[in-house]
Amino acid sequence: MPVLIAAGAGLGGLVLVAVLGAFSTTLGMFSLGRPGTAACQSTPGKAASSIPPAYLHLYVQAGTKYAVPWNVLAAVGNAESSHGRAAGPGIHSGTNSMGAAGPMQFLLSTWASFGVDGDGDGRKDVYDPADAIFGAANYLRHNGAPAQMEQALYAYNHDRQYVKGVLAQAAAYSRDAAVSACATLTDSVSGRAGLAIRAALRMLGTPYSWGGGGPSGPSLGTGRGANTIGFDCSSLVQFAWHQAGIDIPRTTTEQWARLSHVPPGQQAPGDLVFFNGADGSAGSPGHVGLVLSPDQMIEAPHTGATVRVSAIGTRTDLVGYARINGTGQRLIDKSPARAGRSTR
Repeated sequence: MPVLIAAGAGLGGLVLVAVLGAFSTTLGMFSLGRPGTAACQSTPGKAASSIPPAYLHLYVQAGTKYAVPWNVLAAVGNAESSHGRAAGPGIHSGTNSMGAAGPMQFLLSTWASFGVDGDGDGRKDVYDPADAIFGAANYLRHNGAPAQMEQALYAYNHDRQYVKGVLAQAAAYSRDAAVSACATLTDSVSGRAGLAIRAALRMLGTPYSWGGGGPSGPSLGTGRGANTIGFDCSSLVQFAWHQAGIDIPRTTTEQWARLSHVPPGQQAPGDLVFFNGADGSAGSPGHVGLVLSPDQMIEAPHTGATVRVSAIGTRTDLVGYARINGTGQRLIDKSPARAGRSTR
């Protein structure tokens, strides 16, 4: 257990909702998922106002460098030391009973391998917030973040309740976050497609919830999504286009059957892209995303993940593309809401 939980911010009372923010691909001018390059990060909103400004700045900086969502780093910092405000042993000097040190509670042996000089002063000081936060981002990245965030957090602290609590706090920090860094990628997309894309991007980091979500936003799902507020794949694209003034069917199969198909190579931002998914077929797709660029989409991928930007070309189960009438026609779905399928 390389990093241990310290006296922190009361994880037990948090709703156990996962938010991963997995930005692992490249979109336009922004490189997503490679340390040392700019990441498509949200901009903290009012929900993050409880974080000391100096710490919040460091979470954003470190998150951008290592392509780890700032809100996840902030949630780790909250759990480990209440952003350096806790008075527990090892936070400001020495170690706790498990041998962990600093505001991000590193074991000294782990720090020796993953510590970072975050503020460029020539030292790697486990008690220095800048070094500790950058070191935490480095360590999470090493263990699979952002694409495998739960795995990375479990490596950080071998406690499933810790992982759930951190992800729940990360979700709380991101609820009113803006996506200005991502929105700039689609400034050139005008009309209803641009409105739909920007609406979907505002949902980055929202949990996947089987049967959840709809035209008005995320909601509790059904079945395995019954305890999670979020979207499934088809409700996310339905929500996005509803914000642009057009209603489309609720489920993936109905969307594919009722919308106009577009030949591959002619897809445009705002089109829907369909895949077999875990239980679909070419005639009845099981997964859908919203096209952002020729090889990028925004999607609600599967249970345990969150709304994210993904590559289209890495998928081997592509069915095709469909285009929504952008002239103001409203395609009203009269059928009962049913869960959109997930990719797995």
